[in-house]
Amino acid sequence: MNFLAQAQQQARRFNEAEAVQREFERRRALRRLLPTEHVLDEQMLVELDWQAATRLRKQTRVIGILIP
Repeated sequence: MNFLAQAQQQARRFNEAEAVQREFERRRALRRLLPTEHVLDEQMLVELDWQAATRLRKQTRVIGILIP
């Protein structure tokens, strides 16, 4: 892999990680705004927010041809 391709791949990974982090922070801010009592503890809510942010923002890279 040449230097330019490595730099592009690192930039893409950074941007994906940044998008996940921003989505997580957005979800945490929304949860703080809602004055509801939760059955789950704070650590579990953090984990749920992180999983949701990861699921929404991370893209799956496909190698090959998509055959419908």
